Formats: sequence, C-alpha cells, structure tokens
Amino acid sequence: MNRPTMPRVTLPAPLRSKPAKIVGVVVLVVFLYALPILDLPILTTPDSDFGGVLYTIATYVLIALGLNIVIGYAGLLDLGYVGFYAIGAYVTAVLGVQHGHWPFLATIPVAVAVTMLSGVILGAPTLRVRGDYLAIVTLGFGEIIRLAAKNSDWLGGARGIQNVPKPPSVHLFDVPHLRWENGTVLIDVSNKTEAFVFGFIDYVPYYWLALTVVFIVLFADVLIKSSRVGRAWEATREDEDAAEVMGVPTFRYKLLAFATGAFVGGLSGSISAAGANFIYPDSYQIQVSIIFVAAVVIGGQGNRWGVMLGAALVVYLPERFRGLEEYRILMFGVALMLLATFRPQGLLPPRRARQARRLERDLEELEVGDEDVQEVRS
Repeated sequence: MNRPTMPRVTLPAPLRSKPAKIVGVVVLVVFLYALPILDLPILTTPDSDFGGVLYTIATYVLIALGLNIVIGYAGLLDLGYVGFYAIGAYVTAVLGVQHGHWPFLATIPVAVAVTMLSGVILGAPTLRVRGDYLAIVTLGFGEIIRLAAKNSDWLGGARGIQNVPKPPSVHLFDVPHLRWENGTVLIDVSNKTEAFVFGFIDYVPYYWLALTVVFIVLFADVLIKSSRVGRAWEATREDEDAAEVMGVPTFRYKLLAFATGAFVGGLSGSISAAGANFIYPDSYQIQVSIIFVAAVVIGGQGNRWGVMLGAALVVYLPERFRGLEEYRILMFGVALMLLATFRPQGLLPPRRARQARRLERDLEELEVGDEDVQEVRS
C-alpha cells in the first residue's frame, strides 16, 4: 500500500497575489523597525538589553548573507570568515582612532575595499583546492588575522583599540517605548530613544542602521542571485567539472564569490566595531567563525531567508534563556544535534533541496506501488 504523505499547505489565491505580497513585506519591514520600541513580553530578553540583542542579530544576519554567497551559492566551505569580519572592524578602528581621525562613514569604503582585496589574495592561490583542503586553508586564514592583530602593536596588540568612531548623530525626534502592565499597553514617556543619535547606552539607533544595511544587501543579493553570476555559482556548486566543460570559468566565479562575501563580512565588521566602541583580537576567535557557519547551515544554506532566520536564532536563543546560566549552552548544543539529525537540510532549505526531497519521496512511493502490484500478481 502507498504510504500516506503530508498534505501540501498552500495559501489562498488572494494571499498569493502581488499586491498582498507587497502589503505583507511593508508590514514586516515596519514591524522589524518598531520591534525594539514595542518591547513585546514574549520576544524581549529579560536578562539582556533587547536593543543590543537586536543589533547583534542584525550584524549576524548581515554576516550570514555574505557567508551564504560563499557556502550556499558557490559551494565553498569557508571556516575562516571571521577573518574578513575582523579586517573590516580593524580598518575602521585604525583609520578612525589608532592612526588617524577619519569619520566613520569615510572608513567604510576603505574597510570593504581592503576586505575584498584580502578575499582576492586569499582566494587566488587557494581556490584551486576543494573540499576539506579549502576548509583547512580558510581556517588558518582566520587564525592568522587574529594572531597578527594580537601580536602587532601597530594594531593595538592584545589590549585592542578603544573609542572607535561612531556614525554621525543628528537629533531629530524622540521615540517613546511601550510598557506592558497586566495586559495593558502604555506609552512610557520616561523611556525614549533618540532617533539618529548614536551614543553609548541605547543600541536601538545602531539596530536601525544595521537593519537598513541588511535590506540594502538583501536587495543586492536578490539581483545577483537571479543574474548570470548567480547561475554560474549554482552550476559551479552542483558540478564544477561539468560547469567547466560547458564553458563556465569556474575559478573566476569562485574568486568573485569569495570577494563578494568578503565585502559583506567587512561591512558587518565595520558596523559592529562602531557599536561596540572598542575591539580586541580575542573577539574574533575561531569559535565565532563556527557560529557563523552554524547560522548558515541551521537556516538552510543557499536560501537567503533561511540563513537570516538561522543567524537570528543563534543570537537570540542563548540571550533569551540567559537566566538558565550554563544550561543554556547545553540546550543550544542539543538543539543543534537534533536539527542536524532530523533536519539536515536546514530550517528553510532552498527550492532545489525541497524539489529533490519531493522527487525522492515520489520515487519511493512508485517503488512501493510496484511491489504491491507484483504481490497481487503472484
């Protein structure tokens, strides 16, 4: 007999129309910008500053989008992505305070240019190897960047660099937060956020800045993925030899993926350095790079929405359950093990993975049906 299958859930036709999708996107964007102001009891982190947690989530989402280009689109396992993240942060800190007095906005183009150049320098000699060898090389790159910063007095040494320049502040208006008391929503006039004022206490403006950059990078990601470059990355990921035979210069496109991912990583590092106000080498250890990779794998490598969800979860869940002390890390590890066992393709796998899964299930049903026919005939 045929095994039962789960029914496919589809939205009604009105909800799948283009105007409905546009309205849904607008509502989601407004909700994300208003999230730190709403202070929803279900979502807020009682033991951590919710604005700071959202800011960290936004920077990790930005990192996940960049790393997804390398791992998800081009199929290159990069375990040293934290190196690009560190380069972007250090370029901003060096130009802004250590060996110069550049404003924050002026350091960003240099930071992303240096990280892109480092991606090309790293990729040119190493992208000719594949698989585990590439992972080992990139792992070493991340550690080299950290140790170089730690042992260089020109880069601040082990003590790091303090007073990293912040984005320019413009006090336009104040936004009051909401306060929830026994199911009643009140406007808390004593708790306000100064819009476009980047200080040392309130991280909400930093979150808004990082979220805006995420939307810009996301828009560029959509355009690149649907272009000829995106199709070349997909062909290289699926079968590099076959893509080379079909005329795709795979090495050139792999190098482009490395440089593009480095660009996004450096941009995120620069923004995170401004929000943290100081940086030091031990902030960029290999464990951080593993968390970046975990975010991409958990969400579903190759699916931009999945990696964004994965990045949000790896930051939010440990902070949400911070009250459990040391058990929160254990619970997080167990959750990763369960996910790898029962959902290896990620929470939101790309369309190709879903189609392959559906095809495999249909083939299994056909095989079962053939066995039933043979039993009846016998």
